[in-house]
Amino acid sequence: QVQLAESGGGLVQAGGSLRLSCIVSATIRRINDMGWYRQAPGKQRELVATITSGGRTNSADSVKGRFTISRDNAKNTVYLQMDNLKPEDTAVYYCNAEIATMAIPVLMPYWGKGTLVTVSS
Repeated sequence: QVQLAESGGGLVQAGGSLRLSCIVSATIRRINDMGWYRQAPGKQRELVATITSGGRTNSADSVKGRFTISRDNAKNTVYLQMDNLKPEDTAVYYCNAEIATMAIPVLMPYWGKGTLVTVSS
């Protein structure tokens, strides 16, 4: 069974920083792309940033220069360093990963349950 567990969310003032972590628990054959998405109240879920297994990154224009995605393949973990946070960054942040397990040896997308980030003005 695959589990993605996010941590690191919380309440922070505008201009502050948070670091989100997401660890994958499973009997893993391979993890391909990993990423972070967010969903603000009343809005659709949107891409924040992604990272390939080789370390290539992509991020939304709204977070470029402020958020940095990274991963530790040995720990099956992806991180999101969020600096200079703004009130409009307030959302539930979800971890996503493409994973092939020993039981299901094909890449499939999996989601975490989300962690709430609240940025006060």
